Formats: sequence, structure tokens, C-alpha cells
Amino acid sequence: MSVFHIAIDGPVSAGKGTVSRLVAEKLGFLYVDTGAMYRMTALLCKNHQVDLADESAVVALVKAAKMEMRNPSELERDSRLTTVLLDGEDVSWKIRTEEISAGASKVATLTEVRKVLVEKQQEIAANQNVIMEGRDITYRVLPQAQLKIYLTASDSVRAERRHLQLQMRGENVAFEDVYRDTIERDQRDMTRGADPLQIVSDAWVVDTTDFEIEKVVEMIVTKAKVIMANSTSHNS
Repeated sequence: MSVFHIAIDGPVSAGKGTVSRLVAEKLGFLYVDTGAMYRMTALLCKNHQVDLADESAVVALVKAAKMEMRNPSELERDSRLTTVLLDGEDVSWKIRTEEISAGASKVATLTEVRKVLVEKQQEIAANQNVIMEGRDITYRVLPQAQLKIYLTASDSVRAERRHLQLQMRGENVAFEDVYRDTIERDQRDMTRGADPLQIVSDAWVVDTTDFEIEKVVEMIVTKAKVIMANSTSHNS
């Protein structure tokens, strides 16, 4: 049986992580958060005191690093969406600070860094069923994915979600600052060199503004099962 890939793109705080994690659980897939790999890169740069703009130095760090992801075990049920391992160390929460988030956004603009990380992402998906989310999955990382989705929501709703996430982590950030950062992140993502955030022609656009997460998950699981069933019947 061939592997099945679900590729999800979309702007920051559209719900990609939560939706992907829940879909992965229901389908028994591995959830791959590609954004975590850019965050790991930013953490590597911080730990090794490497300038985020020094592309060759950043590339060298990434090539030498072992980046792994797995669905959380029972002992790791601390509201994380995925368990992230950097050179064997669990950095699932270390990469979730605003400092690392900002750094990840910066290293994501480096073309050679993106090439190396895309290769790592493709290696992860090569021999297993995955649901992978990020900014360039549908056309760069998994262009042959059987199900491509562009997950989005209104600017204000995405900013509200992000603000709530930060508050729940004890970070005292003003909503206005989060909203401004959301818009700035969108602008960076959509004007980013060879890999801008975009909606590919064969993507299913899902707007989560007015939907509960559970409804979105149900829609995606149902669609994936239909595609898998049709694929099986055609191959039999």
C-alpha cells in the first residue's frame, strides 16, 4: 500500500497545528510541524551564538543537527501538539517562545536553509503516512500529496487565538502588539523569495473563522477517508 500524504498550508494562527494534530490522531498518521524545524534552527543559532543572517553558518548548523518529531507519548501529554527532539533533547517548549518565533521567521527567509529543511521534511514523509503543515508544503515539500489544504481565518480571529495562546503560557503581551505581529508575519510569508505563502490551484481552501476546530477536523478526516477509499478501489 502506498503512503498517503495530507499537505496543509496557511498563515500564522489559522489553526493548522491543532487541526493537524487531531486529524493525525484520528487517522493514525504522523503529524509533522515544519514550522518547528525553523524554530529548531533559530534555537540552534541562539545556542551556538550564530548570527541569523549568516546563511552559510546557519546551513552548516542545520546539516549537522538531528531533527526529529513524533506524536506525544502518554507521559508527554502536557498540551504540546508534537514532541520535538533536537540532537536527542526534547525542546518542544524551548522553541515556543516569542524570541525563537521571531528568529524562525527570519531564518525562513534564507533560501539555502529552506532547501536543507525541505529535504529533511521529505525524508520524514518518504515512507509513512503524514499530515504535514507549514507555508510551502502543498507545492514545495509534498507537491504530490493526495490531499492539499489551505487553512485560513480572518486577521482578527488569528490574532485573538495567538494572543490567547501567549496568555495561557503566562506571557503578558498586548493584543495590539500581537495583531501587528500577525500582519507583519503575513507580509513576510507572502513576499518571501522563491517560497511565498500561496494557494495552489488544487488546494481545498478551508476558512476556520466561523468553524469550531472539531468541525474542521471532521471535514478533513471525512475527505481524506473518501480519497483513500477511492484510491484503494481504483488500485484493486
